[in-house]
Amino acid sequence: MRKLAILTFQTLDGVMQAPSDPNEDHSGEFTKGGWAKKHWEEVMEQVSKEAMSKPYDLLVGRKTYELFKSHNSGKGCPLNDMTKYVITKTLEPLDWQNSIAVTGNIVQEIETLKEQDGPLLQVHGSWQLSQELFEYNLIDEFRFWTFPVLVGSGKKTFSEPCFIQNVSLVKSGITPNGLIMTFYQKRRDPNQ
Repeated sequence: MRKLAILTFQTLDGVMQAPSDPNEDHSGEFTKGGWAKKHWEEVMEQVSKEAMSKPYDLLVGRKTYELFKSHNSGKGCPLNDMTKYVITKTLEPLDWQNSIAVTGNIVQEIETLKEQDGPLLQVHGSWQLSQELFEYNLIDEFRFWTFPVLVGSGKKTFSEPCFIQNVSLVKSGITPNGLIMTFYQKRRDPNQ
């Protein structure tokens, strides 16, 4: 059995929408994309060391897949060799090597993936997918990078309604410019 972790870049006020590029996601008339750009190099160094140095398979929604493919599919990119599970409703083929379409009952498909042997399943971004994973209690670990930025409106890491879930802090860190890294694991015993 393997675990599933979400990796999320968020603002201090909980917005995870369009951190890296002003044109990444304008849905909901969001105009503050690229809010993480000032800290990008610093955070990616920490992310590479803390969350991407051990083997993992990527689980993403179709929009995030297309975004990652456009920025990371060049020769020698480590994402090329890993398995990429893509939640998709379209019939268009996935042309980035080692990509597998996940369709049908998403909850059942992800439960099946978690029951298999293999490395950690790690979700990057993918707001809508993260909401579903949270709703169906499929997340084993939350990996947050919280940026010292406030943007107000936008897609929040946790949308309403939210239910109580007990977690334990398992790792934390801070960068010189005030980015805070926190990893939380779901507690198996709800009485803890």
